[in-house]
Amino acid sequence: MAKSYRPVDRDQVFLLPPDMREWLPAGHPVFVVIEALGLLDTSAFHAGRRTGGAGAAGYDPDMLLGVLVWGYAHGESSSRRMEGLCRTDVAFRVICGGNLPDHSTIARFRKESGEAVAGFFTEVLVLCARLGMGRLGVVALDGTKIAASASKSANRTEAKLRELAEQAVAAHAAADAAEDELYGEGRRGDEVPPEAWSPRGRAGRIREALAQLEAEREAAQAEREAKAAEFRVRQQAGKRTGPAPAGAAVALAEENLARVTAAREAQLAALQERDAARRRGGRRAGVEDYCRVREAAAKVERARQREAQRQAAVEQAAGPGPVRNITDPDSRLMPTRNGFIQGYNAQNVTSEDGLVIATRLTDDTTDMAWFAPMTAQAQQAAALIGAHRPPGGQDGRDAPGSSGIGLVLADAGYCSEANLTCDGPDRLIATGKRRDLEDAARDEGGGAAGQDWGGPAVQDMRERLRTEDGIEAYRHRGHIAETPHGHIKHNMRFRQLSMRGKASAAAEWTFACAICNLLKALTTGHLTPQALARLAG
Repeated sequence: MAKSYRPVDRDQVFLLPPDMREWLPAGHPVFVVIEALGLLDTSAFHAGRRTGGAGAAGYDPDMLLGVLVWGYAHGESSSRRMEGLCRTDVAFRVICGGNLPDHSTIARFRKESGEAVAGFFTEVLVLCARLGMGRLGVVALDGTKIAASASKSANRTEAKLRELAEQAVAAHAAADAAEDELYGEGRRGDEVPPEAWSPRGRAGRIREALAQLEAEREAAQAEREAKAAEFRVRQQAGKRTGPAPAGAAVALAEENLARVTAAREAQLAALQERDAARRRGGRRAGVEDYCRVREAAAKVERARQREAQRQAAVEQAAGPGPVRNITDPDSRLMPTRNGFIQGYNAQNVTSEDGLVIATRLTDDTTDMAWFAPMTAQAQQAAALIGAHRPPGGQDGRDAPGSSGIGLVLADAGYCSEANLTCDGPDRLIATGKRRDLEDAARDEGGGAAGQDWGGPAVQDMRERLRTEDGIEAYRHRGHIAETPHGHIKHNMRFRQLSMRGKASAAAEWTFACAICNLLKALTTGHLTPQALARLAG
């Protein structure tokens, strides 16, 4: 037993400068991350920095990048919390190397580095490939909703946006009149120049939201007109048309009524000329009495009722109609399992060993339109990985120079004839929930109810997913596709974006995916001091 306690002398003055390498154990992950960042090309982060001339020296962009990487890796995306950690946390102090950047510096660097993030994501992916990662035999595509830096309560309808815009104009006019009365109509010489006003100010965001709503409405109207025109062509050619396009059913039914009515009028005129004496019950049958006219009129009435029911259902499901957020007009209301969030829809393609090889942040509430673009992006990433992977890979599972994707897995949100037939690698796209697919495979009668929709490609995919090989291959989709999303949102605690605007938000999401890949290399044992020394040599 010790006779006394060890002394705690906080007034001890160090006679020699402390060695930061002794603050943490040898091989601590922060040293590995610092060395890994030193192997990357970070020139894009230096491009906008000015050096030389009068004034205080600026902070090294590589140091600020390290602060952001270590912060996001440990669930800290707030620049204010990062500032505090740079003063109190040993790992952050090692990264800073004696510098203490404030939160404004960190936030400004993050905002100004948006264009450099795509290159950083690629650099990290190349580093992982050089370490032997990136198995491409099976990849998975999946979307995840991520909350924006905006509240649902900041959504406004078009009518409310116009009201706010009018109020802003009136307020500006009143302020101008008051200043003219106070200072006169001449310039004082200290006015703020117009270009100094932020385009992301509240009035600017209201104008942007209104413009987006108007553009969306015009695009939807153009799409409806195009579908209606295609429907008319098929109808006139005598081809099968199916149900009329939503939103155009009433107009098409009215056109059909007018066409049938005109045909009947012409028929009656011809009959009258040929046999003027012919009457039914003392009068000739009128246009409205003709069976086809009555049938067409009934179709118009049914189409109007269905359109009214559809509009009522849309209003009940979506509330007052199209809305835009005045905090972040680029964000959208996104449906999730727990209701709606104000955010974005992120698309990720993940390799068999858990690397995010392609990513994109979208404002689309559905996934279907992104299969082809994300597959093309993944193929480019696969070629990049194949060009930098060492012969045989880290574990010998990949052939030297291998750069092709073997199989793409995707859930039912991507199922369509176009996605099943577009160019690209082999794919398995679910035609329903996995449990329903496996139940249908066990059913000798051919499947469950509601499993007969879709064209030839969907039917072929449904048959393929009923086979033993199809079921076994598709079972890998969940852990490949959803593990990175769970890691980013749960382990990294990155559930909400800090940046506003689609471009800035996309850069932040891409940065988070790059950090996810870096941590994957670290936790799987690929990123080690020995491996970095080998790459550096």
